[in-house]
Formats: sequence, C-alpha cells, structure tokens
Amino acid sequence: MKKLVLVGLTLAVAAGMGFAKGQQASEKKGYTFGYTCMQLSNPFFTVLEKTIREKVEANGDKLITVDPAMDVAKQINQIEDLISQKIDAIFLNPVDWEGIRPALLALKNANIPIINFDAEVKDMDLVTAYAGSDNKNAGYVCGLDMVKRFPNGGPIAILDSPTMNSVRDRIDGFNQAIEGKGFTVVYQKDALGDLPTALRLTEDLLQSNPEVAAIMGGNDPTALGALAACKTANRTDILIYGVDGSPEAKAAIAQGGQFAGSGAQSPIAIGEESAALAYKILNKQPFDKRVPVKTFMITQDNVDQYGTTGWQ
Repeated sequence: MKKLVLVGLTLAVAAGMGFAKGQQASEKKGYTFGYTCMQLSNPFFTVLEKTIREKVEANGDKLITVDPAMDVAKQINQIEDLISQKIDAIFLNPVDWEGIRPALLALKNANIPIINFDAEVKDMDLVTAYAGSDNKNAGYVCGLDMVKRFPNGGPIAILDSPTMNSVRDRIDGFNQAIEGKGFTVVYQKDALGDLPTALRLTEDLLQSNPEVAAIMGGNDPTALGALAACKTANRTDILIYGVDGSPEAKAAIAQGGQFAGSGAQSPIAIGEESAALAYKILNKQPFDKRVPVKTFMITQDNVDQYGTTGWQ
C-alpha cells in the first residue's frame, strides 16, 4: 500500500512539474509583430521602425518588417504573408488609404490586431487603434507662415499625394489656412511623396508657371526635391514648405532663405505610442482608440532648438 501511495505521489509531483514546466515555456513565448509602411526609403519611416523595433526587442519579442515601396498590391501580398507567419499584431501604415481594405479584412478574419500609424486608413472601423500626428495642423501651420510672408497672396504650387491620407490631411489644413488670403494655386500634382518625382515635377512647374512664388510639399522629401530643382534653375526667389521636420529639411531651413519651414512631427513619439498601444491590446489592458501626437512649425527662428542632426 505504501508503495502504491509513493508511486501515486511521484506521478502527481511529476505531473505538477510537467505542468509548471509547460506553464513556464508558455510564459516565455514571445510576441511576433509585423511592420509595414508606405516606403522605407523615407527616413521618417526608418526612424519610426527603429523606435518600434527597440521597444519590441527590449521585451524579448520579434518584429518582421516589410517594404512595399509605394505599391499597394505588394503591400497586400506582404501582409498576407505576414498572416501566414502567424503574427500576433501588426503596425500598419497604408500605401493607399482606400486600396488597403482587402488586407484589413484579411487581418480582421485572422483576429490580428491592427495598430494603424501615421496615416489613417479609410475604413477606421477595421483597425484596432491609431497613433499619428495631427496632420491637418502640420499643414495649417505651414499655411499660416506663408500668409505672414505673403500678406497680399500670390501664385503658388502644391505637390501633394492624394492616396496618402496623411498628405491629404496636411494639404486640407494648408488650404484652410490660406483660404481667402489672395493665393491662387496655379499648379498641383501628385509627387508620390518622394524626392525624385518632386524634382521632376518642379522642373515642369518652373517651365509652365515661372511666376510661382511658393511651393507647398506634402512631406519633406517632396519639399527637398522641389528645393533641388529650384536651385538648379537658379530660382532662389521661390519659398518652399514641407512637413515632417526631418534632419535634412532642418539643415536646409538652418541655412536660411529658400526653405521657409516644415510642419514638424516626431516619428520617435509615434513609434513609442504605437508600441505602447500594441502591448496594451495584446495584454488586454485599457487603451485609447486614437492617440494624437502634436505637430508644430519649425522655421529659421527656432530650428536651433531642435537641431539638424536627428529627429525630434
């Protein structure tokens, strides 16, 4: 009888140890996250990705990053691949705010939380949470500065990117600030958010509308492309605005003159807020559906406060 009792106790202890071991292994199982943005060639998104990666890896978890390079079909395919890799959540910035819908539905069907960042998707009811800059204000402060510099208005150009909702919001804010102030938009084109396209379009602009007094770029790469084209054409009289507050833009602003200012945001802050949201969601903690990150104007008057070698 004693032997049977001992055997029973041994089995019970072993079973208990096995349970504890299994429980410990389960506790050690880390999360796997996906990260997708419009294009990693934009330094804004590389800094944002780096910030999220540091937070994720500090917790012993994994981040899988993909780059659709401004191709929404590619982004959808890459997200489908991330789903097959059984990610626990995804950080998502859409190439096309409307065209990304099939990927959002696929993620929802797979019960994968979506942390939408920087640029909203059109179907916000399909995402779990959003963290991003006040993009309308970023464009609005650029418009206010332009009104101050051109009190009588004048002919201007806008280099936007309609499929990027963040840029749409910036241009909406910009237009709101200059409305009724005597400005005429003589040239408006989709610059795709990148420097080479903006450079080419500005070359066209200078030929077709040489009277233009200022150019509003939807982001800093666009503005820097416009700046390069203007300098090549020796049109240093044209003022240029961008949005981001990137180190390259701040360096150009610090030089004084042509690059008038940038509606600044912080990819570091957006990355930190996005990572915090992801962990709250996965750990079943309370979270805000929308987390706004402030934007503000950087000009030659205050650029030294933020420096030109890194992001704010």
